[in-house]
This record gives sequence, structure tokens and C-alpha cells, in this order.
Amino acid sequence: MKNNKKYFPIYLFATLAFGMILGTMLNFPVADFSSSKNPTNKLNKLINLIDTEYVDSVNTDSIVDLAVNDILAQLDPHSIYIAKEELEDVTQSMKGDFVGIGINFYMHKDTLSVVNVVENGPSERAGLKSGDKILFADRTKLFGRKLPTDSLFAKLKGDKGSEVELTIFRKIANKKLKLTVTRDVVPIKSVDIGVMVDKKVGYIKINRFSETTYDEFHRELLALKKQNAQTIIVDLRNNGGGYLEKAVEIADEFLPENELIVFTKNRKGRVDKTFATSKGDFEKGKLVLLINENSASASEILAGAIQDNDRGIIMGRRSFGKGLVQREMNFGDGSAVRLTIARYYTPTGRSIQKSYDKGGDDYSHDFERRFESGELYSKDSIKIADTIQFKTPKGKIVYGGGGIVPDVFIPLQVEHGDEGIAYFMQSPYVGNFVFEQLDKNRKQYIGISYNDFIAKNLYSEANFKAFKKHFSQNEFGDLGLLEKFNQNKKMIQRYIAAEFAQQLYGSKYYYEVILPYDAMIMEVIKEAKK
Repeated sequence: MKNNKKYFPIYLFATLAFGMILGTMLNFPVADFSSSKNPTNKLNKLINLIDTEYVDSVNTDSIVDLAVNDILAQLDPHSIYIAKEELEDVTQSMKGDFVGIGINFYMHKDTLSVVNVVENGPSERAGLKSGDKILFADRTKLFGRKLPTDSLFAKLKGDKGSEVELTIFRKIANKKLKLTVTRDVVPIKSVDIGVMVDKKVGYIKINRFSETTYDEFHRELLALKKQNAQTIIVDLRNNGGGYLEKAVEIADEFLPENELIVFTKNRKGRVDKTFATSKGDFEKGKLVLLINENSASASEILAGAIQDNDRGIIMGRRSFGKGLVQREMNFGDGSAVRLTIARYYTPTGRSIQKSYDKGGDDYSHDFERRFESGELYSKDSIKIADTIQFKTPKGKIVYGGGGIVPDVFIPLQVEHGDEGIAYFMQSPYVGNFVFEQLDKNRKQYIGISYNDFIAKNLYSEANFKAFKKHFSQNEFGDLGLLEKFNQNKKMIQRYIAAEFAQQLYGSKYYYEVILPYDAMIMEVIKEAKK
């Protein structure tokens, strides 16, 4: 790691981007492969021949998976095969809920430990608390076995209304307890928070576009309006996309009736246009959308609709550049393919899909090129292949050919600190550190209000020293990075305090600590006061 310090931000951005859902999805009928004239019969015959006649035993399922992946690799980077074991998790994330007991957990020293319980969820109703160690689920031992995460989930999930008896150890009371939890539907939030960041500025953070995103967003929007928000910030940073129609519904809240939101075009030239309706609840107030290099797909549809209709200001850095529409086809064995079936265009007619002519490997290294070219630090360094200029109704120049270029460029910065360290401080490592600190003495925080906690711990010297010690004792321990910690001390202290606040008081308090120091938020508030 010492020889690769200049690439540290790249590794962290890649970690953030990994697992992003980059496809907008539409339902469609399953294709029929049974026709005798279908060329896929050649593949079917070969697989059957291997299955029945090959000299050695072969897992033909794995051969089929390889064949499907090889075929899709000849198309575009977003036509992908999703294996059976992966599809359930992807589908669940996009559905917006699951049936389970409702906890966030951390495997601490081979023991399943509760970081926090979902508010009003099954575990909270049963009396489970943060810091509890789950020893048994019914008669299944969960500690000291190094169980993989999927096995743990299998023990905690189940049918709605079914019960599981948990044997727990509550360290703070030094006692073992048995609690019966009735499994129920647990929401997976796609809108992290809606909060006022200034007297007249409201903020909504969307992490993806799932089935429930519009409803979550609309609730937060109405709540902010009641608090007299005259400017709304919609944060789409690191939002990899999801359902196209949910981005359209949110755009509709800001655009007047009959404004074009997006249109798609397939290989046969069929064009489908989507227009705003009369239902918008924030068509007049000031609007700012925040994007960055990891904002993709449905995020870009929303940003493009706002920018092309001169409705609001797009701030940040050039978005990912994904302008393809996928449909999901299920194979019947639990696996599926997402196949690109159309391109989408913003209201001015621009495609924001970046080039993939040089193949998937080159496509996946786009971020490194942006980093090395200086694009993340200077708008003048933005170079889009085959850039085509378009004009909005008010004459503003916008560009196609590779993402949404923001109206106001905000360079990658955190109070002039090290961006790699800032991204590291948003990783699960910090949450694990904080949990372990709390586990040592959770009693000392009982009865302390959030305001009192922050007053004493926002810039905690003790927590900073403990964090550096924890870091130096694991595989990340690098003297060069530890020196960077010293150079970014206040920023690191705030992130640690934010994680403590989240685990002690709830997720909204993480943002209460972080947002006042966010470079983009600070810029919006400054503009709003002019």
C-alpha cells in the first residue's frame, strides 16, 4: 500500500462504486426459446451432449453461466447475467423491503452483535437493544462459528408472522435473555434523510431508485415544505440508479404539466415520450440537484430533465454517463438477464451514454482516467468524446455524449483536506471501530442527550487517538496514511462523532453532524443567501 498512495482515492471510489445498480428496469414477458428454428438450439444441443456423453462429470450449470456471460460481453457493459444466488438480493434491494427481524448487525469476535434495531421494527418491539449479542436463533448456535453472512440472514429471515426465539447476552446488564421476535416486513430505505440544513433550505438524500423511492421522497418533500423550505436540495451523489419510472415521478414533482421528462428510442426507431402531469408539489421553489461521477442511470434521467427544462441548478461533477434502458428476463431457475433494449434521451434530445466501443474493461476504468486527467478538480479538464451541444429553452448550452455536465462545478474537496481519507471515513471500517468502542463501555452514554454528546465529542481527542491505534493494528496500518490522519484531524474527528451519533441516536444524526461541513451543501447555502 505504501507504493500506491497516489491511487488511494481511486481504490476508495471503486469501493463506493462497486455494487451500484446501473440499470433502469422495465417489466416484460419472458422470451420463448423453444422454437425449432431458434439458433439457440445449437447451444442447447451442445450442453445436452456434454451432460449425457462427456467422459468426465461436468457441472453444466456453470458452463451455461460462462456461455451466457461470454455472449453478453459482446454487447454492452450493462447487458448482464445475474446468477440465482445474486438475484434475490438485487431484487430485494429494489423492492424496498424484506421479511425479517429488523436489525443492523456486526460480527464482533465471531459473535453476531446488534449495532442498532430498525425503528418500530420486529426486534425493537420484542425488546432487542443496540449492543446485544445474539447467541442462538431457536436452537442454532450463531457465535464462534465464523458463519457466512448469507447463512446468518437465512436464520433470521422467514415468513411474515413466523417466530424465532433469540437467546441474547446483554453486556450492559451482564445477563442472558430469551426474546421471541415475530418476523415482519422491514423497509429498506432508499431515501436516507430529509432535513432542513438552513432556515429556508431543505435537503433530501436519495441513495437509489427502488419501488418505494417516490413515496419516501414525497413524504420528506411535504415535511420540508411545512417547515417553510424555499430551496430544495436533492442529493444524487453516489446514486447508481434503479427504476426509471421512479425518477420520472420525482421529476414530475418539480416540472409543470406537459413538460417533457425523458424519451426512449429502440432499434426499430420507436419513440416513447414521458411528460409531466399536473400533480407537482414543488414547481415554483428553488431547486438544486447534486451529482458526482457515481451518479448514474435514473439519477441522470432526473438531472437531465431538470437541467434541460431550465428548472433548477445542477451542481457537482460530471455524472457517470449511462443512457441505456434494460429489461429483465427471468430464466425460470432463479437467474436472470438484463438486456439493453433502448436508449433514453433527455428533453433536449441528448444521449448521455458514454462510449463503450473499446470494450468493457476500458469502460470500467473511466473513473481512473477522470482522476488522472484532473477532471475531478477542474471543470476545464472535462473532455467528452464526440461532444454534441444542445440548447435548453432559455438558451443554455448542455452537452451529450458522456454524462451530465453540471451547471456549477464543485471540485473534489473536503475543506481542502485529503479526499481519499474522506472517502475512507465513509466506509464500514469506521462503523466497526465505533461499535467496538461502544461495546467497551456503553453505560457511559446512557441518559446523555444528542446535543450534550456532540458538545463534548465533536472533536474528541480520545476517540481520535483510539482510531489511529485501531487502524495501525490491522492490515491498513500504513505510516504514510497515519500521517495523513494527522493532517486531516478535525475532519476525521467529525466523521467519528457522526458514526457515534448514528449508532447511539439514529441515522438522521449522522447527517446532522456531517452536512454543515459538506463542500457542496455549503456552496448551495451560500448561493441561497445571495
